[in-house]
Amino acid sequence: MLQRTVTLGRYVAFVAVVAALAASVALILYGAAVVAEVIFSAIKQGGFQLQSGKTLAVGLIEAIDVFLIAIVALVTGLGLHRLFVDEAVPLPRWLKIDDLEDLKGYLVSIVIAVLAVLFLRQSVERAGDLDLLSLAVALALMIAVLVFFLSRGIGRKE
Repeated sequence: MLQRTVTLGRYVAFVAVVAALAASVALILYGAAVVAEVIFSAIKQGGFQLQSGKTLAVGLIEAIDVFLIAIVALVTGLGLHRLFVDEAVPLPRWLKIDDLEDLKGYLVSIVIAVLAVLFLRQSVERAGDLDLLSLAVALALMIAVLVFFLSRGIGRKE
């Protein structure tokens, strides 16, 4: 009975793996389409004006944000596969996932990068806006909490 439950759990986890990897591919393709559209739009507008450069920068930053989220889905899929389906699957040297703490660490690190890109995008869009300061404080607090979370996990593993 327990053996059958473990086997069923692997199949259920495999569904999550496939869904996460499909989400990653979809987001990467979408991000590539956004990059192409932003570049073609900038070329179509023509000229080297400050506003068109700002529009180009914001569009490319948004595409980078999509790529980072795609990486979250990719790491999640690979990590779940390694943890629940096949622990012998070879992963890149930089992606060492032996337990859920490792996976959470990678995901939190990527979330911090996504938050930084979010702030960069808002900074470019709303330069000089005082409301940007409240966003900066909120994001700094969130990143500080995530870094604290990461440091606690690292301390427990050693």
